[in-house]
Amino acid sequence: MQLSTIWLFIIATTTLLIIPGPAVLYIMARSIDQGKKAGLVSVLGVSLGGAVHVLAGAIGVSAILMTSATAFNIVKYLGAAYLIYLGCKTLFSTADLTASEKQSGTRKTACKIFCESALVEIMNPKTALFFLAFFPQFISPSAGSVTVQFVLLGTIFVILALISDGLYAILAASIMKRIQVSSRMQNRITGYLYLALGIFSTFASPSKT
Repeated sequence: MQLSTIWLFIIATTTLLIIPGPAVLYIMARSIDQGKKAGLVSVLGVSLGGAVHVLAGAIGVSAILMTSATAFNIVKYLGAAYLIYLGCKTLFSTADLTASEKQSGTRKTACKIFCESALVEIMNPKTALFFLAFFPQFISPSAGSVTVQFVLLGTIFVILALISDGLYAILAASIMKRIQVSSRMQNRITGYLYLALGIFSTFASPSKT
């Protein structure tokens, strides 16, 4: 691929990542709920989910997902149900934890947070559809293997998203730390964010995307 094409892709991707999307809102919800460490762990999980979509797109699995309404709906509603479950679970959690208890809980559940975050991103069909719509604009069959080009662009995208999402996680945690919101209020904010993401994702469709 030409270097000018790669730079154009980097500029376009950076511009898109500046605007908070569902993944960013999910990460911010984690940071608000359990602090900066949990937010950054969720960033790693979301990045892994994005990498899975890149590989799926490279081998054509995402293309099948886009053309099959049944497959799309199965993935979409499973992902939405999981987000709504997280929202309800957070809303009904009324325990007021101290700062030290919350930090301890974050350390103990880091693996769980990572797995949950990766699952949320993997179960988001809009990510697969976005990659299939966006990446081909920068891919040229004359530049070599289309699969290699797709993976290269996907790697760049995931790295840039990792940086951008990490900054959002730190920002969200810093804001909540400064205003010192109670654990119960944090649970409400986080729970409603999860519910909103779950409801929003149910309206995703191949034609709209």
